[in-house]
Amino acid sequence: MNTTTNAAFVWSIAELLRGEYKQSDYGKVILPFTLLRRLDCVLEATKPKVLAEFEAIKSLDVPIAQFLIRQSGQTFYNTSKFDFKKLLDDPNNIKRNLISYIGDFSDDARDIFERYDFNVQLEKLDNSNLLYQVVQRFSVLDLHPKKVSNDAMGLMFEELIRRFAELSNETAGEHYTPREVIKLMVALLFTTDDAALNVPGIIREIYDPAAGTGGMLSVAGDYLKGFNPDAQLVMYGQELNPESFAVCKADMLIKGQRVENIILGNTLSEDGQSDRKFDYMLSNPPFGVEWKKVDKAVRDEHEKKGFAGRFGPGLPRISDGSLLFLMHLISKMRPVSQGGSRIGIVLNGSPLFTGGAGSGESEIRKWIIENDLLEAIVALPTEMFYNTGISTYIWLLSNRKPTERKGKIQLINATEFYQKMRKSLGNKRKELNTDDIDCINRLYGDFEENEHSKIFKNEDFGYRAITVERPLRDENGNAIISSKGKTKGQPQSDANLRDTENVLLSKNVEEYFRREVLPHVPDAWIDHDKTKVGYEIPFTRHFYVFKPPRPLAEIDSELKGVTDRILTMINEMAA
Repeated sequence: MNTTTNAAFVWSIAELLRGEYKQSDYGKVILPFTLLRRLDCVLEATKPKVLAEFEAIKSLDVPIAQFLIRQSGQTFYNTSKFDFKKLLDDPNNIKRNLISYIGDFSDDARDIFERYDFNVQLEKLDNSNLLYQVVQRFSVLDLHPKKVSNDAMGLMFEELIRRFAELSNETAGEHYTPREVIKLMVALLFTTDDAALNVPGIIREIYDPAAGTGGMLSVAGDYLKGFNPDAQLVMYGQELNPESFAVCKADMLIKGQRVENIILGNTLSEDGQSDRKFDYMLSNPPFGVEWKKVDKAVRDEHEKKGFAGRFGPGLPRISDGSLLFLMHLISKMRPVSQGGSRIGIVLNGSPLFTGGAGSGESEIRKWIIENDLLEAIVALPTEMFYNTGISTYIWLLSNRKPTERKGKIQLINATEFYQKMRKSLGNKRKELNTDDIDCINRLYGDFEENEHSKIFKNEDFGYRAITVERPLRDENGNAIISSKGKTKGQPQSDANLRDTENVLLSKNVEEYFRREVLPHVPDAWIDHDKTKVGYEIPFTRHFYVFKPPRPLAEIDSELKGVTDRILTMINEMAA
């Protein structure tokens, strides 16, 4: 069975739960059972050797785990005599035997099912006389790695999570990112490092602070293995959702990764990797999600640690924590002297321009750009994600830019690179194929200007927000002169006539004022004490192509045709 067929088969098992479970709770049963069956299939071939080794050494004073791991060929094992097929041989004791089977997994594997509070579900299934039927249905599902690759397994989990999230009105986008978007991000992240990554035996570390089910880490690992089979990518991550964390942990176990590198918890309030820096980072944090729950922890770090913490540049508005994740990733960059780092992160449009000069968002953009960390931004097609049709952007950052990119930022408009899907999945109606990914990656690698790629200097995105004042006047129209303070002898300003103007950093403020303001309001002046520097990235404006309106005669002709048809229909109805 392929990925879609497997997902459909597992979905059909969920129908057994109808009546005993609410649809929104199906995932509490089906997802851990799917994980259990996967682990069962992975260990199947080496199970006899593990059991024989266990019997031989269980009474000895030796570190049992390392011997059993060696026999299992994995980073985990199971010492129970049961597997899915043997569980079916004793229907009357299936709950007790299944609990025993799960309890005989090694610690890391057993923890996965504890995250689901699985024993509670087994009790409920047994009381409803459904447990045997569920085990029986799963026992015929072949999830052996030779039949179902890790990538296909990840896709299957993500499809199931999407379906269960829809049933419970949750946001599927909080769990995972479409695989083709991840493949594009990974290609963009690694493309400038091809020579270094091709070195035999090279070891690199990658991190995702919103790991979900581990899709980004898995795709990155597969990409590097395909490029250099001798390379090793050590994976780290953190995930807030316990069920997604369990899936990610299971995936890491099967891949032979160190599962202790995956942390459960809120990245923004509890940095599980506080003492680490990474070569590469990938993430798709939740779009437009407020950070009110972690407000105190984040503000305390910002105010007490400043730039020694993660949030020194500033704090965004409480309604969107995307830029907090971005600053968190930047804090994990290795120093350039240790090789530096590269980051790929998916964000919605808000972080590009939200907030005027002096706001938290603008200060964050200012700090990133003035430190020359932003390398490129890629605009993706709309309707690419399962939970939203909004515009999304891949930000690429690096503290080791190639010489030709220093002091510059590339904008790539990839909104036209997509294929329409034959069948929508939630809000996802478009997808990237291999050619689309190659074209976008080539636009980035070529670093040239064309209709899809624009290159700017860092300062092109900066501006000065100047405050334009006009005098307060008395009833006779005369300017009121200040009699005290530092403005003594100068006209008082009229707050009702106060205005602001944004002047690009590349422009002379005084020249702009004389040219654009004084001809209209000759009595105006600039209050330089109120001038602020801001940064924004008006992406769409730079790719806007003016389309002249159709000729009026053509529009009139169409309107006349519509009117004539309506009149004809009315006359026919009247007749």
